[in-house]
Amino acid sequence: MKVLSVVGTRPQLIKLAPIAWELAARGDDHLIAHTGQHYDHLLSQSFLDDLGLPAPDVNLEVGSAPHAEQTSRILAGLAPVLAKACPDWVLTYGDTNSTLAGTLAAAATDLPIAHVEAGLRSFDRRMPEERNRIVADHLADLLLAPTAAAMANLAAEGLGARAVLVGDLMLDTLKTVRDRSARPRGDEPPPFLTESPGPYLLATVHRQATTDDPERLAAVVAALAACPQPVWLLVHPRLAARCGAFGIDLSRGALRAVDPLPYRSMIAALAGASGLITDSGGLQKEALALGVPCSTLRAETEWPETLHDGWNVLVPDPRDLPAAVARPRPAGEPPSPFGDGGAAARIIAALTSRTGAATAPGAPPALATT
Repeated sequence: MKVLSVVGTRPQLIKLAPIAWELAARGDDHLIAHTGQHYDHLLSQSFLDDLGLPAPDVNLEVGSAPHAEQTSRILAGLAPVLAKACPDWVLTYGDTNSTLAGTLAAAATDLPIAHVEAGLRSFDRRMPEERNRIVADHLADLLLAPTAAAMANLAAEGLGARAVLVGDLMLDTLKTVRDRSARPRGDEPPPFLTESPGPYLLATVHRQATTDDPERLAAVVAALAACPQPVWLLVHPRLAARCGAFGIDLSRGALRAVDPLPYRSMIAALAGASGLITDSGGLQKEALALGVPCSTLRAETEWPETLHDGWNVLVPDPRDLPAAVARPRPAGEPPSPFGDGGAAARIIAALTSRTGAATAPGAPPALATT
């Protein structure tokens, strides 16, 4: 079987890793097309290195641009790549511009499309990510859903016949990295944490709705600075650029601004935190899987499973953030809605069964839908 994965951002590399490992173990032909949507070393190459992924077969190096321009660049660059490779499946991941362009390019080339992380809905079409994921789901031939809630969303849109519940690749990667933590290259906390012991909060801010509105961004930064514990803010390039343009200081109060972290260090830092503050989607899941309370700087989430028992709370008004992070930790163990860490094997089994090949021996059984 020949698979071509289209990726372009840090979260997509995390999802790609267990797929790449599984395909390599089977001896299948796997091509990786990196769009270059995330081009900063700390958000791209460091993740390839950290997760032991091969160098991409193609790097379009599209860089940063407005949504329409960036999507059109990726689409134009991918079309000849797909036509030449002619894979059995084009695999797209998540909800970024790379996802949208990869889906459109594959559809235009009349190639089979499988969408990883299908069925997520925030029900807010003002979000670029929501528009991207809806288009990807409606064009894809195979919808690989991470949760029962995602399956229900797809069924409600008339897409249930194309959907398979496989679990979440995030958990595959997280479990693999945690299982290797005892090895010499295991999870090590970043130096800034070992040099400053004590309870801390971890924070990321990168979404356009937060960073591109100067008033909201200023309010978010002020709220982070007012938190009751030190806040280690991992500064995304977009955040750094907007704060510079708007004259917003990231070195005040509880704030400690640092560079983004490689995956293993990020997981170690998150596991040791007393709480996570984010506007990201993927980190909400990782926090839940690690039993770390999360405060999400949004009015909605595409991962409603994380809201169970207050493990994640939505904080649309930044002024409420200091109180939100000071809430008691939920009692008991967090829920486990994202599967069992066998999503990659189920995905490969779904792909092979639909290309006439036999399902991989020993592939995990299908996940229950309830």
